[in-house]
Amino acid sequence: MKNTQKGPLIISGNAHNTLAKDIASYIGQDLTRAEVFKFNNDNTFVKILENVRERDVFIIQPTAFPVNDNIMELLIMIDAAKRASAGRITAVIPYFSYARTDKKDQPRVPITGRLIADLITTAGADRVMMMDLHAGQVQGFFSATVDELTALPILASYFIDKKYDDWVVVSPDIGGTKRARDFANKLGAPLAIIEKRRIGNKDTVETLNIIGEVKDRSAILFDDEINTGGTMIAGSKILKENNVKDVYVAATHGVFPNGSLEKIVSSEEIKEIVVTDSLPIRNESSKLKILPISELLGEAIKRTNRGDSVGALFL
Repeated sequence: MKNTQKGPLIISGNAHNTLAKDIASYIGQDLTRAEVFKFNNDNTFVKILENVRERDVFIIQPTAFPVNDNIMELLIMIDAAKRASAGRITAVIPYFSYARTDKKDQPRVPITGRLIADLITTAGADRVMMMDLHAGQVQGFFSATVDELTALPILASYFIDKKYDDWVVVSPDIGGTKRARDFANKLGAPLAIIEKRRIGNKDTVETLNIIGEVKDRSAILFDDEINTGGTMIAGSKILKENNVKDVYVAATHGVFPNGSLEKIVSSEEIKEIVVTDSLPIRNESSKLKILPISELLGEAIKRTNRGDSVGALFL
């Protein structure tokens, strides 16, 4: 039986130590000390340096770059906590990389999202806490209990504070319509959709047309994540061609691989890029706004530890 009287213990991997420290600070404590590093032979080593016996342990580890190394690190940290007799282990994964591989959409391909879920559960996680999954059905891949949080209220508050009265929320594709509609509802704004076609398995997008009225409005291209930025750049161009005043790009997760952020920042059509710090981002462009999620995750952790409702955070 876990000991909740002393509160949760927060352990950080190497994926996003800054976020873990901010979460611990919000809760009012220090990170639980741990060694997490690689030997010269590339093997990962983990040692928890404090007593976690029968305690409520939360391991903070988004699957940031290098993705597979950080997943392996997470699995080993979970195993270390389990073998140290932790009372309950929650894997806090603000960004879950393999959420896109949620089904067999081609012959002879894996469902990697399910595989990673099985590994996390097998390692010993009792609960999993994630944020704005690309595919919500990934929750069902876990036999452990899953809490999916959302950054929509944080993102919506940022745009509401701008006090524009001409917002239109634009989904960059038909698949993201529900997510964009939920965001539009929070802003009290209309919804538009960009109809597009992706070419093969590459990050090449052929933009087609816009469904909805966007002329003379301030547009927010909204998605769950920004990866290479090809979709957002193409979407911003067609919006400008349809006489949108300004184009803002917003998402929960800023993945930005291989210098793609610089490419997005240099786009003349995009006025501002807004993401959260679910992943570590190193860029000081004035066009990039990073919103903190430590208070949301910290409050969810406190509620989980006390046995209070997490869903009540979003009512």
